[in-house]
Amino acid sequence: MSKTSVLKISRTSAAKVEHFRQSLYQEADNLFSNHIPMKIHQLDGLLKEDALSITDMSSLQAPLDIPIPDPPVPEEEEMETDENEGEEKKKKKAPKCGFIKGNEKIVQLLDKVKPEITALRETIIAVSCWIQHLIPKIEDGNDFGVAIQEKILERIAAVKTKVDGFQTNINKYFSERGDAVAKASKETHVMDYRSLVHEKDQAIYSEIRVILLDIRGFYAELYDIISKNLEKVTNPKGEEKPSMY
Repeated sequence: MSKTSVLKISRTSAAKVEHFRQSLYQEADNLFSNHIPMKIHQLDGLLKEDALSITDMSSLQAPLDIPIPDPPVPEEEEMETDENEGEEKKKKKAPKCGFIKGNEKIVQLLDKVKPEITALRETIIAVSCWIQHLIPKIEDGNDFGVAIQEKILERIAAVKTKVDGFQTNINKYFSERGDAVAKASKETHVMDYRSLVHEKDQAIYSEIRVILLDIRGFYAELYDIISKNLEKVTNPKGEEKPSMY
């Protein structure tokens, strides 16, 4: 006969876990009572700021301290012997540029956006953990409330995946802009590389607005879906005492 495995948990350990559960419930209560409504209002105000309401994209252009080389000398003036061609080409190399700053306007906006991304990720993790702790043990029948909990967790997981991509997009901006600046400083006679740098700045500006709109929307969606299904989320089996309390 196979022996039934028994998980032995000391009273001290059980008390620690129960303390964590209670603090998690309190955190969830605070999230939906105060934090999430406050974040929706805060993000709504942030999106209305002048820095995030720019219509003239040319105002976003950051100066590129990259010297523009002199135009090439006409062919008839370039009659040289083969021996002197190499030395002359070295003399005609484009002047080196100095330290090139990033776009300070964009950096300032990203400094506001990145904490919002982190805050939403932490909220998602807390809400997901809270719901997981409210799921009752598996039993036959009366699982409609559990199905709602699982459906909400699926949506939260999808939101988390999208939010994780926000930081990836920011990293990609710096990488691609750096490449464009490097090319512009190396191929100083190609104006398209300079234009590419400005295009990267304009693209990330639009992306910043979209990120903030998404974050605000995710907070609103999370608040809405929990408030509409609070009874089923906190008391999936329809017991007399809700699981949350």
